[in-house]
Amino acid sequence: MINQYITGAMIKRLREAKKLSQKDLAEKICVTDKAVSKWETGRGYPDISLVEPLSQALGVSVIELLAGECVTNTNRAGNMSRVQFYVCPVCGNIIQSTGNAVVSCCGITLPSLEAEVADSAHAATVERVEDEYFVTIHHDMTKMHYISFIAAVRGDGVEIKKMYPEQEASVRFKISGTKHLYGYCNHHGLFTLL
Repeated sequence: MINQYITGAMIKRLREAKKLSQKDLAEKICVTDKAVSKWETGRGYPDISLVEPLSQALGVSVIELLAGECVTNTNRAGNMSRVQFYVCPVCGNIIQSTGNAVVSCCGITLPSLEAEVADSAHAATVERVEDEYFVTIHHDMTKMHYISFIAAVRGDGVEIKKMYPEQEASVRFKISGTKHLYGYCNHHGLFTLL
């Protein structure tokens, strides 16, 4: 049911924030003001074909409209120390942002991953070899349970090294500017290495 995603209360709140009447909003998306009234009172729902025009008229993304909440970017500088990782459970896509974001992949809104301290099952060795960190995670790399990626976060960016089953979970990263190292296990999630 679409009411789980687009609520009448949200449509009304966004419309009023834009200082639009129901008639103004209706004209922008080529429906009647009675249709807008029905949506706002929960007596009807916008057709799926209206989701994109409705989001444009209300000044929010389709994802925000479907999620039922607006995302306000309070991190305008994009500080790399606030990097967030997202992994799609359907296709395995790895997405990063420099702060809180609404991220969607394969039709799913993804939660940001919360890094935990690596336990003994995800122990890593981080060695300095000249100007690089040589990182090895001591973990089985089977087709069902493996390290999916290892990432280095620097002051100016993120470097992600993708891992695959049946290969060794070892990578090299430049030491210069590296502030954090993370590993991601496909069963146990994100953990910190440095």
